[in-house]
Formats: sequence, C-alpha cells, structure tokens
Amino acid sequence: MNIKKVAMVGGGTMGNQIAMQVAISGYEVTCYSRKAETVEKAEAFSKGWFEKSVAKGKMTEAETAGIQSRLTFTTDLAAAVKDVDLVIEAVVDVLEVKRAILKQIDALTPDHTIFASNSSYIVSSKFCDVVSHPENVLNLHFFNPALIMKLVEVVKGPHCSEETIETMLAFVESIGKVPALVNKEIYGFIVNRIFSAITKEACYMYDQGVASFEDIDKAVKFGLSHPMGPFELLDMTGIDLEYDVLTEKYRMTGDLSDKPSPAIVERYARGEYGRKSKKGFYQY
Repeated sequence: MNIKKVAMVGGGTMGNQIAMQVAISGYEVTCYSRKAETVEKAEAFSKGWFEKSVAKGKMTEAETAGIQSRLTFTTDLAAAVKDVDLVIEAVVDVLEVKRAILKQIDALTPDHTIFASNSSYIVSSKFCDVVSHPENVLNLHFFNPALIMKLVEVVKGPHCSEETIETMLAFVESIGKVPALVNKEIYGFIVNRIFSAITKEACYMYDQGVASFEDIDKAVKFGLSHPMGPFELLDMTGIDLEYDVLTEKYRMTGDLSDKPSPAIVERYARGEYGRKSKKGFYQY
C-alpha cells in the first residue's frame, strides 16, 4: 500500500513531533487535538523549531516553508482523518480512551486506512475489535523526543495482516527511522520491558532508602554506561506518563506489584512531572 496522506491524533509532545517528522519526510499530515490550547501550543512549537533550524543553517527558509505547507493543525477530527491512508494515535495510554477514539475514527475513514497506535505498552489486540478492519491495526511505537530518536517498534498482533506490517516497515524507513519488528505481542514491547525492569528496581531501592536517586543514577550511568540514569529518564519522558501507564497496568492485572512506586505517586500528586513542569526528581 502506498501511504500519501497521514493524520496524527493527539497533539501533545509526542504527537506533535511525530507529525513534524512525517511532514519533514514529504508526507501531507494533519495533527489533531480536541483541545484548542494543545493545538495552539503544538503549532507554536513547530513554528519555533523550524525558525531555529533556519537560524542554525540546518534548513533553508524555502525548505521549512514547504514542510509547513504539508503540516496542518486542527481541533476537527472529521477533517483531520478525511481520506487518510494512515492514522497514528498518540492519546493518553488508557485503554478505554484508545478504544473510544478508534471507534470514532473508524466511522470517518476509508476501509483501507491503517490505524497505528503509539501506545508505550498496550497491545493493539486490546482495541482492534472496535473497527471494521482489524487487519489494519497495529502498534507503531516512537520514542521521545520523536524528532531525534531513531527507533520505532512495529508490533504485529495476531489480527494484523502481513501487508499492513510490510507497509509500516517501509513507512518507518521512509521517514528516516529504524524499525524494530516485534513478531509477537507482549506488554511493553522490547525497549519498555527492559526500561521498566530497571526503573522498577531503581524506584524500589530509592523507596527503601538504599541510595539516593542521584547516586542510583550515577551507578547506572558510570557502572552500566547508560547515557542517562533511570530517574533522569523518568523526568525526561514524564512522571505523569509513568504514573498513568502503571496505574492502567494495575487496573488490568490487579497485581499490587504493578502499582506505581511511592516515589512516582508522591511526585505525580504534587504535579512534579519532570522537565515539562520544571521539577521532578531533579529541578529544571
């Protein structure tokens, strides 16, 4: 299948940057959010990013003008997904929210439209039953910041067709990213399962008073040669996102060990989400 027109559903940090990357790569893309303030913020970030790229000599004004002509922002879902070949979803990682938005989109799009969820953990077989063509549904997991990080996990569920997978592998390469194919659904896919295991143990040690979060980060960076420690990474990706993901997992499993760490819960309750709020584990 030849992808020409793309809709990005979700205009937050991830959604906006994915939309920008898709437009930079030559596709026509509309970025949608139901909130006008999110759309305004996304549009302002996009404009500022392209202006900085010109100022730094990374792009010409003509290049950025062409890219921005392919990138539009809207609060109108029907207009955003009209006649699109691909919808990439980056709404909050809560199953019922994803099911509801996909059901809406299915009624507004052509039969051939592929629905790709950017969920960090939730596999597409959990929501593919709300559409008329589940063979067109998969996970396409980008990493933050999406304009910089090269990896995209392409996750195949039992319902997903080989044609959809082949189309998405080619699409990921066409936007300058590196696809990693996950042949079998598993909660958290590849990277986040590894990240979650490290983060869970780091939070446990911090909650137990074994070491400060600063020293745990030092140990991981200088002992394991990771570029960032687990708490630095939580601040970058968003403590609110980690809280939502773990809370949703606990809802699904009922396993107390899946609940967010006290260190996460306390900061979430105080609105200390990391870099986005200027304070998380660290001050920014």
